[in-house]
Parts: sequence; C-alpha cells; structure tokens
Amino acid sequence: MTDKISIISSKTFSKRTATKNAVEKSMNIIFLICGLAAVICVVCMTVYMLVSGAPAISKIGVFKFLFGQIWSPENSQFGILPMIISSFIATFSAIFIALPIGVLVAVFLAKLIPGKLSTALRMLIDLLAGIPSVVYGLLGAILIVPAIFKLQTAAGLPTGGSLLAAVIILIIMILPTIISVSETAIRSVPKQYEDASLALGSTKLQSIFKVTVPAAKSGIVAGMVLGVGRAIGEAMAVMMVAGNAAIMPEFLKPVRLLTASIPIEWAYSSGLHREALYGIGLVLFVFIMIINISLNTVLKKGGDVRG
Repeated sequence: MTDKISIISSKTFSKRTATKNAVEKSMNIIFLICGLAAVICVVCMTVYMLVSGAPAISKIGVFKFLFGQIWSPENSQFGILPMIISSFIATFSAIFIALPIGVLVAVFLAKLIPGKLSTALRMLIDLLAGIPSVVYGLLGAILIVPAIFKLQTAAGLPTGGSLLAAVIILIIMILPTIISVSETAIRSVPKQYEDASLALGSTKLQSIFKVTVPAAKSGIVAGMVLGVGRAIGEAMAVMMVAGNAAIMPEFLKPVRLLTASIPIEWAYSSGLHREALYGIGLVLFVFIMIINISLNTVLKKGGDVRG
C-alpha cells in the first residue's frame, strides 16, 4: 500500500514538474519573441531613418546642412545649425534647472512629510506626467508667453514666443518624470543606511543628502535620462511657445527647435524640401541615440565604481 502511494505521489510530482517546465519554456519563448520584436523595431526604424534622411544630407552637403545658418526652402537653403543649438540650449537648460528641483521635491515626498500627504501629492504629480503636451503648450501660450512679453518690450525686442518660454515649458513638463523616478529610487535605499548615519551623530538632513541621495544616484540619473529624452523629443508644446523662427538663439528671441520644423513644414513640403525634413529627423534620431548612450555609459561606470 505504501509503495502504491509513493508511486502515485512520484507520478503526480513528475506531472507537476513537467507542467512547470512546459510553462517556463513557453514563457521563455514569449519573452524571446517580444525581445526580438523590440530589436527588430529599433533596427527597422534606424534603417528607415538612414534611407530617408541620408540622401537629402548628401545632396545638400553635410557641412552646409549641419553648419549652415539659413533655413529658407524657397531659396533651396537648408542650414539647421540654429535649430541644433536651440534644441541643445532648451534641453540642457531645462534639465539643469529641473533636476535639482525634482530631486529636492522627491526628497521632500519620500522623507520629510507624512505618508498620507505624500501619497496625495504623488498622485497629483503622476497626473501632471500624464497631461498631453498640447495642453502644456496651450497653458504656456496663455500664461508664460504674455509674462515674457514685458521683458521683450523692455529690451526692445519683437514680442511673442521665445527660447525662454520654451525652456520654462520644458521644465514644467519634465519635472513630474524626474520627481517620480527620483522618489522611487530614494525610497528603495535601505533604511539601515540612514539609521547608521544617524547613529554616528549626523542630523536627519545630513543623513538624507550625504547617504541616502548618493545611494540613489543611479535612479536619479535614470530620471534625468528620461527627462532628457522627453525634452529633446518634445514638439507640440515648444512649437506653441517658441515663436518658430529659424535664427541663431537668444533667450528673449523666437527660435525653432529641431522637432518643431517637421510638423510645421511637412504639409506643404515636396521634393528636396521634404527630403531635408527627413534629414532633420535623422539628425534628431542620431542626437537622441548619442545622448542616451552617453548617459547610460556614465550610469554604468557609476555602478561599477560603487560595486
């Protein structure tokens, strides 16, 4: 009788093991397919951008296209240097201002206020992250641009959209992402780190900024990477507040960013003009790849050093 029970148990165990192995194999296949699909999409996108944008850059000339200062499709002049500089200034000015603000707000939410209030504020921040960019652009055109109007009038400059308005709207747009990711990283740091610092005589703020925040550095950098990606890839909001003049940038003058040129001129473009817009897309694509690879490399090196 005991032998029969052991045989039945072993058969049941074998069936369960076989079922688990089958499920595991099936899931591995599904994950492999999803991973390959993602890689194929990236490769196809890269090839498409190269095939679409490279011929225009070749026809215009790499130097004339990247370093030319005049964008005038009517006169077959396709220089995008003002747009490149404007995009970089707007993106990195926004990150330079938004990152410290975002980290401070994340510390406040994670460490310095009660749990219920922190939860309520976190919900509001997540709501801000989900607002469509066109709404940000509309609010910027209604509130920010008129406020800058006074500065432009005082400086004797043309009034309207400006690089400063674009920077402000980008700061507002990327702050929720930086705050959310940074707060998650700060909360994931083991409490023992802070407790040990307090036991050594540090104050609460010293423990937070000298122990907890450095330990969460990788997550904070990840938030910065996401912020850079959103800032440099934003089109609609900046198009509504920047003024869209393809000239060398000044903070109180209208500018045009790389992302805005494509939707502004796509509808009436044709021939070399449309190919040049593909070229702008290729340049933007390459810039985003370079920035992401550079930041991820720095992040990995920081992880290796900590290890």
